Amino acid sequence: MKLKRVFAAVTAFAMCAALAGCGAEAAVSESAAESAVESAVDAAPETEETADAAATEAALRIAGLKGPTTMGLVNLMSDEVASSYDFTMYGAADEIVPLLVKGELDAAAVPANLAATLYNKTNGAVEVACINTLGVLYIVENGDTVNSVGDLKGQTIVTTGKGATPEYVLRYVLSENGIDPDKDVTLEYTSEATEALSKVQAGEANIAMLPQPFVTSALSQVEGLRVALDMNEEWQKVAGSKLVTGVLVVRKDAVENDPEAFAAFMDGYKASVEAANNDVEGTAALCEQYGVVAKAALAQKALPQCNIVFETGDEMKNDLATYFNVLYAADPASVGGSLPADDFYYVG
Repeated sequence: MKLKRVFAAVTAFAMCAALAGCGAEAAVSESAAESAVESAVDAAPETEETADAAATEAALRIAGLKGPTTMGLVNLMSDEVASSYDFTMYGAADEIVPLLVKGELDAAAVPANLAATLYNKTNGAVEVACINTLGVLYIVENGDTVNSVGDLKGQTIVTTGKGATPEYVLRYVLSENGIDPDKDVTLEYTSEATEALSKVQAGEANIAMLPQPFVTSALSQVEGLRVALDMNEEWQKVAGSKLVTGVLVVRKDAVENDPEAFAAFMDGYKASVEAANNDVEGTAALCEQYGVVAKAALAQKALPQCNIVFETGDEMKNDLATYFNVLYAADPASVGGSLPADDFYYVG
């Protein structure tokens, strides 16, 4: 296929603003996700002809969010085969949702719970192709009292993501370790990671749960701050599966339009993820170049802790199903009202 190359021009934000955006992508609340999807679905009937025409276009149109869920894509964006794809970068998931629903985008790297919501609200028009990011949440402490989840009992934990994935993950891990999140700890929520960090810097709190790559920056800003717990490890201990942050979701009509082209994209994506994990310095430079992270130096430090993966097939289904079950038990709306059926999972 003859395809054109289109890259969005992305201006790098100031470091804290960019990092706050990275943290936000792991914290899509059920209300924000559902509202964005429902608004897009309501508008979709007026654009059906546009969506049908778009499905016949050659270029696979792919969206990414600033932060970890797109780090694994940057090597593909710079590769010689990148002329086969149209890549565009966005600052927030709610910018991507209407474009994906209306067929103006074919695929997007988004938070996992948003993918489930999209599936439910579009009557199965999308599917998940791969997991691209595992857990990026960490408990940090300005001190040395927390060395296990049990040590959190009686403590105050500052975090973001009330009514979203961070809250559900934290509550699940606490509960499975015999800690009542409503009685045995104090959970203090902030609107963004920068606010949580400022409380630690001011001595108003000693313990916070923060996402990468913000953690990497925070460690350099607060003397004595350390990573006390990796929430991915703690989740795996109690859930028996890996904690998921981000996925690649794709419109089914885009796959059906040219299955071989999409399979080729998946091969390239896999190679891009391998490069991200094996060539950290080169990938970090590309993260800055494409506006995924503000500075290459920060990306280079953060990449090894961002858990960039390319997980498909039964492994993907098992990890997502466990994750969705936890979110559904906490609040069905967090995954769009019901658990996705088997046709949600791309099988190639």
